[in-house]
Amino acid sequence: ASGDEPKKLLQLYSHWMSSCSWRVRIALCLKGLEYEYKAVDSIDPSEFLKLNPMGYVPVLVDDNVVVSDSFAIILYLEEKYRQRSLLPLDLHKRAINYQAASIVTSSIQPLQNLGLLKYIEENVSPGAKLPLAQYHIRKGFVVMDSPVSGYVIAALEKLLNEFSGKYATGDEIFLADIYLAPQLRNAITRFSLDMSDFPLLSRLHEAYSHLSVFQKTMPENQPDAPVQTTS
Repeated sequence: ASGDEPKKLLQLYSHWMSSCSWRVRIALCLKGLEYEYKAVDSIDPSEFLKLNPMGYVPVLVDDNVVVSDSFAIILYLEEKYRQRSLLPLDLHKRAINYQAASIVTSSIQPLQNLGLLKYIEENVSPGAKLPLAQYHIRKGFVVMDSPVSGYVIAALEKLLNEFSGKYATGDEIFLADIYLAPQLRNAITRFSLDMSDFPLLSRLHEAYSHLSVFQKTMPENQPDAPVQTTS
C-alpha cells in the first residue's frame, strides 16, 4: 500500500443555528483548516449518537479522534494545529480569553438554548417565561426573552474594558472573540437585546460583522441553512 494516501479531511458535525458549532467554524477558518461539513439533521440520529451520546453538536472527527463540545474541540485544534494561534502569548490576556469564553459558555448560552425554551413552553407554560427570566437575571444568568442578562453583559463589558483593542483583547482575533461574536449576534438579532448600555460590546459586534472569517461562518451561509427567498 502506498504511504502517499491523502489525509482525510476533518469532519465537522454541525447545525446551522448552533452558536456552539459557529464557534468551531470560526476557529477552523482562522487556522485555515479545510473540513467536510456534516449537517446533523441529514444523518441517522442513531449514528450521530455513537459519536456523541448526548446528541449535541458540534462534533469534530479528525481521522480516528472524535471530540465533542466546542471548548474541547477548539483547544484540541489549538494544540494539534499550531498555525495561527487562537490565544495570545501574554498569560494575563490568555486568562482573560478563557474567562470571557467561560462566561459565554456557562452563564449565557445554555440558558438561551432552543431546547430549554421549547421545554419551558411545552411543560410549564408560556407565561412562566417572565418570572423565570427575572429569577435568573437576578442571579446574573440568562434565560428566555432576556438571553443576555444585564449583569452578565456588564461583567463582560467591564472585564474587557482595559484589554480591548480592535477586538476583545487586542488587535487580533482570539478565543474571546470566537465566543463573543456568535453570542452578540444572537443577542441582537434573535433576541432584540438593547445594547445601548454596552458600547464596547456593540463596537466589537460591529467590528466582527466586517470580517470575512465571521461572514463566511455565519449560520445563514451554511449548507443546511434554509434557502433565503426574496419576494
